[in-house]
Parts: sequence; C-alpha cells; structure tokens
Amino acid sequence: MITGKTKLLGVIGYPVEHSLSPLMHNAAIQAINDQQPQQNLIDYIYLPFSIKPEDLNTAIAGFSAIGVQGFNITIPHKQTIIPLLSEVSDIAQAVGAVNTVYKTNKGWAGTNTDVTGFLAPLQTYNWDWHQKVALILGNGGASRAVVAGCAQLGFAEIHVIGRSMEKLAAFQQSWLNSPLPINLVVHKWEELSSLISQVDLLVNTTPIGMYPKIQESPVDENMFDKLSSAAIVYDLIYVPRPTKFLRQAQMRGAIAIDGLEMLVQQGAAALELWLQQFVPVDVMRYSLLNTPPASNPRL
Repeated sequence: MITGKTKLLGVIGYPVEHSLSPLMHNAAIQAINDQQPQQNLIDYIYLPFSIKPEDLNTAIAGFSAIGVQGFNITIPHKQTIIPLLSEVSDIAQAVGAVNTVYKTNKGWAGTNTDVTGFLAPLQTYNWDWHQKVALILGNGGASRAVVAGCAQLGFAEIHVIGRSMEKLAAFQQSWLNSPLPINLVVHKWEELSSLISQVDLLVNTTPIGMYPKIQESPVDENMFDKLSSAAIVYDLIYVPRPTKFLRQAQMRGAIAIDGLEMLVQQGAAALELWLQQFVPVDVMRYSLLNTPPASNPRL
C-alpha cells in the first residue's frame, strides 16, 4: 500500500523511462517485507524521475521539500550534480562522478557505487592483481569507474584507448591528483592491435554492441587471436547477453563477464546505504534476468 507516509527513493536521468533500476529495487523492497512481521515493514518505493539538465537545481530542491530519502543518478547528471551536494565521498571525488545520493544532517551527500559494482565479479577470482595489466576501451564517463576499480585492485598498469588524443590527454590529466595509486597510460585506438596481447583484463566501456546494434564489436575478430586465453574480458553492456564482443572472447577461451552483475551490485550497494540493512541481491538479479530487454537500457 502506497500512502502519504511512504518514503521515496528513485533514479534521476534524462531520458530515464527505460531504466531497470525501479524493477530491481522495488523487487528487493518487496522481498524484504515478505520476510518481516507487519509491524516491521519498510515503507519505501523507488521511482524514475525524468529531469532535464536545465531543471536539475529545481528538482533537487524539490526532492528536499517532499522528503525524498535518496536517489541514483544516470546520464547526464553524474557530474553536474556534484556542486549541489554538501558532501562527496572520497571514491566519488576520485572518479569525478556521483551515482548515489543520500541524506545527512548537513544535506545531500553523494558517493559512487559503480566502482563497487564493477569490482564485484572480479573479486570472485583469486588473482594477484598487482601483477596484472588492464586495457580499457573508451574514455567516457563509464570508464572512470573502471579506472578507479582497477586502481583499487592494484593493477600494475592501466591502459585506456580512445579516438581523440585531445580528450585522452584531458582524461589522463584528470587523474594526476587522484588519491588512488594509478599507473595510467592513454593510447589512440590504432594502438589496440599492439596492446591486446599484453593484457590480463580487457574492458569495454563503449556502447558498441549494445541493443539493437548487436552485431557490432569494438574489437576486430582477428585481434582476439592475440589475446591470452587466460584473460578476463568484461563488457559493461548487459543487453544483449552475451554481446558479440564477449562471444568473441569466449571463442578464444577467455573468461567473459557482462554488465548485468555490475548493474545489480551497484544497485544493491546503494539500497543498503539508504535502508541501512542487508538487501537480497539474488532477488534483484533474478528480477532483471526475467525481464525482456529494453530498447535503451540505463542504470
């Protein structure tokens, strides 16, 4: 029952109508309540809020006025939200983006659970990451959480490939004062062929291969012949499952990880922060696995 006492959580973005976050968060809230006696039920609902960039300031003030308890952030607000917050966590400052906002006595505080989500499937492998080399395809916003995650694991080298040397230089510069220990090198896309044989972790942060263009891959077929069969290949895309990029990796014998687990784990970390209790990650995962793919899925 939704009443005037129901507490609001949500996700903001533009557009946001295809977000899968309400599905998995509300499934988790329902599952928690199914295990509770009536007097201990948590009265929350998670909603999507479509907010244009020019309306962000007004929307955040409105959230305070109506008692929103917390919210996730997706494109295009992950960086522009920062000046509106009273506090930003160290990891969000290091990444340069916020994806989760929660209430404090001082006002809105922001953090970044994308790093937690990215790391979750990697941490199931008992590797000495300090001896490993990561290669990240793309230098957009999504790659920032990946760089931070690789730095937290302690990768010996982190390489980032992009199309524009000007943007790559700015990307590299943005990490110079980071509190994270980062050995970061940037490259033009043309250098991929010479780098791929050296890597232990290959991550696609680009939208290449996302539904509906499912026959595309950021890496040419013949380049996978140079990839070690012991490597991990990670695609942040989760529709389709698997992408062509991951199918290519599997044919090479590499370990393949798609973006669904990152989506689930970053969401679970945010919900635990808001509710201050354990949340059923398996329920969140199951809710997405049994959902038809959206045409434009977002966090």
